[in-house]
Amino acid sequence: MTGKGRELADMMERRKVDILCVQETRWKGSKARSIGAGFKLFYYGVDSKRNGVGVVLKEEFVRNVLEVKRVSDRVMSLKLEIEGVMLNVVSGYAPQVGCELEEKECFWSELDEVMESIPTGERVVIGADFNGHVGEGNTGDEEVMGKFGVKERNLEGQMVVDFAKRMDMGVVNTYFQKREEHRVTYKSGGKSTQVDYILCRRGNLKEISDCKVVVGESVARQHRMVVCRMTLMVCKTKRSKIEKKTKWWKLKKEECCEEFRQKLRQALGGQVVLPDDWETTAEVIRETGRKVLGVSSGRRKEDKETWWWNEEVQDSIQRKRLAKKKWDMDRTEENRQEYKELQRRVKREVSKAKQKAYEELYTRLDTLRRREGLVQVS
Repeated sequence: MTGKGRELADMMERRKVDILCVQETRWKGSKARSIGAGFKLFYYGVDSKRNGVGVVLKEEFVRNVLEVKRVSDRVMSLKLEIEGVMLNVVSGYAPQVGCELEEKECFWSELDEVMESIPTGERVVIGADFNGHVGEGNTGDEEVMGKFGVKERNLEGQMVVDFAKRMDMGVVNTYFQKREEHRVTYKSGGKSTQVDYILCRRGNLKEISDCKVVVGESVARQHRMVVCRMTLMVCKTKRSKIEKKTKWWKLKKEECCEEFRQKLRQALGGQVVLPDDWETTAEVIRETGRKVLGVSSGRRKEDKETWWWNEEVQDSIQRKRLAKKKWDMDRTEENRQEYKELQRRVKREVSKAKQKAYEELYTRLDTLRRREGLVQVS
């Protein structure tokens, strides 16, 4: 990544890529930094000469990040909330073919732990350099991969397939029939193969409409970027209809009560004694109540927790939001202090608004109790 941040950001902007997993970053540290063009890189590394993983996000998704797990310099994950959908993005960098078996087992153990920590109802997308060949064809492995791999499978590729089976995932690259040039992810000298893959839960494969290798970019010398187009299917919950109710509380007012009595007598034919057929009588009472007292709109009530909301609070919160936006765009100490001051001001305004609302409520209750006491005495 050294010296390539802006070049990578420009490529993502040009190729319309919103989220990108990167490996072998060779950046030491556990941070997040802007790389230009509205992109931010979350990364983790322990050695500036080897390994390192990261996830690059478009600016509009940075605020959606709920959790960052930096497991090791070979595995990290981000949890995002996008329109109510939980999306987990995992970046992985498997040991090369010549590495010790113990190192490889450690990598797969870490990846297993990350997957097991993610609830089954959440989306997962893994973008990784697995340093293995899953191979062409899918005989016996139809449930986790397609036919369009490259060349023959090796031991490391079998580990990828076994992992996909354990976690009920699909190897996305292999499901789309492309020219070999758009399937090869690694080129060096006369060697060309497929070692970089995108995986997702099998149940979410229907959300992916395309996946291919992008050729003609020079950010990485040997590896090529694998891109997929994914459309999150958001299940919109139906809002339950609120029943329209008769405004019986209006009977507390003497004029409404008197009008209701008159209309009810008319509806009952002037009878003073109620008929024996209670169902008929009850329906007459309900219908009279609807006509005289009216019915509620059926719309939802405002949030009870913000019954004290007023224009001063609303204005302060709006100013605080603008200050936060200003600070996000330009992280100067002046902008930070302005934002902090407006945060304190909002807290004061909310406290004052609540106190005023409670005082008015207590006054009304006290007045009501005195009235009730006068009525009882008389």
